Amino acid sequence: MTTSSAGSSSASGSPRRRFGWVVAPLVVFGLLAIAFAFSLSQGDPSKLPSALIGKPAPQTAFDALEGLRAADQPVAGFASTDLGGGTVKVVNFWASWCVPCVDEHPLLIALKERTGVPIYGVNYKDQPTAARRFIGRYGNPYEKVGVDPTGRGAIEWGVYGMPETFVIDGAGRIAYKHVGPISEQSLVRDVIPAIEKARQAAP
Repeated sequence: MTTSSAGSSSASGSPRRRFGWVVAPLVVFGLLAIAFAFSLSQGDPSKLPSALIGKPAPQTAFDALEGLRAADQPVAGFASTDLGGGTVKVVNFWASWCVPCVDEHPLLIALKERTGVPIYGVNYKDQPTAARRFIGRYGNPYEKVGVDPTGRGAIEWGVYGMPETFVIDGAGRIAYKHVGPISEQSLVRDVIPAIEKARQAAP
């Protein structure tokens, strides 16, 4: 009786142990997913860290947006070698299909008016006609506009999504990164102070 009882107990316990091994990883994964989702909902995406802060702007070159003109002159593209030179600049990644870019655009114009900082735009994975139409409709805050049709340049810059904005100090280093659209609050609280700080540190 004893042997039979032990064997029965062992046989019935084995499936439970196997079930536990299957369920435990799922429970752990579920808890991690909930924690990650909660952190995203509570966090500010504009404060995501960037490994490029304090480092030279990535070695990239953006061809000019085809057909874009200002003051009857073609608007040039730019490369990383155009950044720095003792002057603080702002680089803004945007696209005509990006809804938050529409909301942000008036604040880029305000940023240029308030600080006089040169703003360089990177048009991301867009059609030239759509990009030109966007600027024609909402205004052109950019001194230079390059294109990133494949998204390779955005990868080099560590861009998460459209729009993103970088403050480049006078030595061509990334001084500040803003993820997501600039708001009136972040313009005053974060972006303009970052520009002024970079200017004070300019060589």
